[in-house]
Amino acid sequence: MQTPPPPTPRTEPTDADVEAFKEQLGRPPRGLRAIAHRCPCGQPDVVETAPRLPDGTPFPTLYYLTCPRAASAIGTLEAEGVMKEMTERLATDPELAAAYRAAHEDYIRRRDEIEELTGFPSAGGMPDRVKCLHVLVAHSLAAGPGVNPLGDEAIALLPEWWRKGPCVTVPDACEKDENGQKDEEGGR
Repeated sequence: MQTPPPPTPRTEPTDADVEAFKEQLGRPPRGLRAIAHRCPCGQPDVVETAPRLPDGTPFPTLYYLTCPRAASAIGTLEAEGVMKEMTERLATDPELAAAYRAAHEDYIRRRDEIEELTGFPSAGGMPDRVKCLHVLVAHSLAAGPGVNPLGDEAIALLPEWWRKGPCVTVPDACEKDENGQKDEEGGR
């Protein structure tokens, strides 16, 4: 990809965002806190989740990639051996290893600002290996370029997943009445 999608401000999820998430992943969100990045098409592509799910279960994956097109393209990179190559480079490139460790620390700091999960790893294999490019790309999109070097590299290898338009379409089938309630009759 020539240029990665620009960082977008973290926003509270709207009802349309929640519906898009459901369409993207085929399930309702768990622990959804915010939209951490929006695809250039306007839909959420990275969400920020709570460090604990509503039932109290620890959920250390702060940034979760939701766009199925981006996820599929990342899966192709993983199948092509990109994770193995990146992990091998971590063992031989001290500068890359230091930058990746800093990305790990950034991820933990951001998660701990919400709630500390003492003893839990960051995500994606950080800081010593590459276990999941989806997480690294989600971190890079949410944090912006220059924070996660391997997430940035993976983004550079991806096609422009948004070029075909939104990955899901959320119909606005219902109008809301003056009290903000959905009116299934289309506003009548």
